[in-house]
Amino acid sequence: MSAKSVYSIRIPFKIKKIIQETPDINWQDEIRVAVEDMVREKQKLRLFAHAKKMHDKMKKCCSAAELIREDRDAR
Repeated sequence: MSAKSVYSIRIPFKIKKIIQETPDINWQDEIRVAVEDMVREKQKLRLFAHAKKMHDKMKKCCSAAELIREDRDAR
């Protein structure tokens, strides 16, 4: 059993004609890779935005240098 599904899109006739005129390219694989890359990039951006939002909500008590100095002095 395959873990894949089908997703159909509409493309302009001119593009379809170009695709049909270049059978040496595996269009299915090329399109799949492009979609996967785009999905990964969008997911990264979404996660980064969420992390930034969480970071902005965090209480800012002092600078990193102060925390490092405090840790070193405690040793």
